[in-house]
Amino acid sequence: MNNKNLNLDELRKDLVIRDELLGHPMAFHTTWGLFSPKAIDAGTHLLLKHLEVKPDEQAIDLGCGYGPLGLAIAKSAPQGHCTLVDKDFVAVDYARRNAELNGIDNAEVLLSNGLDQVPRNRTFTLAVTNLPAKTGKEHYYLFFNDIKDRLEPGGRFYVVVITGLRQFIARSFKEVFGNHKKLKQGKSYTVAMAIKE
Repeated sequence: MNNKNLNLDELRKDLVIRDELLGHPMAFHTTWGLFSPKAIDAGTHLLLKHLEVKPDEQAIDLGCGYGPLGLAIAKSAPQGHCTLVDKDFVAVDYARRNAELNGIDNAEVLLSNGLDQVPRNRTFTLAVTNLPAKTGKEHYYLFFNDIKDRLEPGGRFYVVVITGLRQFIARSFKEVFGNHKKLKQGKSYTVAMAIKE
């Protein structure tokens, strides 16, 4: 392999993203190997466009990556709190650093497989996730049932998925939550939500 054109020191440096999320100018440090390291992905932007955040929201961002969804929610809920979880320790490290970088002190980032490490007594009014496309349907069902258990009555769960999964989401939300609402279907991504009744 020819490494002449590849400057390894450059590759090891953090990538820096600047973007406006939920009306807040924000900056994120990322690195190669994390999801969408060069820009906030289109799915996240689409979800945020259709998300309603109350000032006192108790929120959770599942599979937070370096933190764009959860930290934007925390910034928009100054009287609330956002728990960000990811099973990748590198993502958790970057999300923690990005919370500090953006002056966000009402967010907590946990290394957790789903909700395993989230304190059992913690409940939420809002849950969001940018669902990974490459995982089994069993994993989704575990996820959805765990979220339903932790949502307060009236709590909302928003997902963005690749459009190919939209029918599965509609079916599984109706099964688990008893309801499903498609908020936006684009060519590549679909945003849907369910409410804990």
